[in-house]
Amino acid sequence: MTRLHVIYAATRPTSSGRPLAEWVVGRAREHGAFEVTPVDLAEIALPFLDEPEYASSGNYTHPHTLAWSALIDSSDAVLFVLPMYNGGYTAPFKNAIDFLYREWRGKPVGIVSYSAGPTGGAPAAEMMRPVLTRLGMVPAERSMAVPGINALVGEAGFEAPEGLADELTGVFDDIAALAKEPAGV
Repeated sequence: MTRLHVIYAATRPTSSGRPLAEWVVGRAREHGAFEVTPVDLAEIALPFLDEPEYASSGNYTHPHTLAWSALIDSSDAVLFVLPMYNGGYTAPFKNAIDFLYREWRGKPVGIVSYSAGPTGGAPAAEMMRPVLTRLGMVPAERSMAVPGINALVGEAGFEAPEGLADELTGVFDDIAALAKEPAGV
C-alpha cells in the first residue's frame, strides 16, 4: 500500500485550513489506496534553514533536519494542503521543502490549495509546481483549489461544497497511479 503523507503547510495557529487538512486526511483514508500519515508543519516547527551544507549533499547536522528527513523518506507520495498568502505560498512551507533534496526525488505529489478569496489558492499551487518538478517530484495532473475557506469552516469542521469530494478523489487517483509507475517512467 502506498504510504501517503498529507502535509499541512500553514503554521498559523488560527488557520482555517487545518479543518480542511483533517478532512483531506479522512478522505485519503477512505480512498483505500493509501496508508496515510498526517503531517502538520506547525508541529514540525522547523527553524529557518540552518544546515551548514546544501541539502543536496545529504549531510545533515541538526536533529530537527534528521527527523524531517526520516519522516519524508518514510513516504512513497505526498499531498500538500497549501494556503495562499499574498498571492503565493508561505515561507515556512518553502523552508520545509528547502531543508531536503534527495528525500523528495521521484515522489508523486498532489496539491490541495485554499484561500479566503475566489482563487482557492490556485496561484500559490501554480507557483509551487516548478519548484516541485525541479526537485524531481512528479506532480499529479489534477489538483484541487478551495475558494472561500472561511465560509466552509464551522464548529463541525470543514463542510465540503457539493462535488469537492469527487474532485479530491481525482487527485488521489492520480497520485495512486503515479505511485504504481516504475521510477523514471
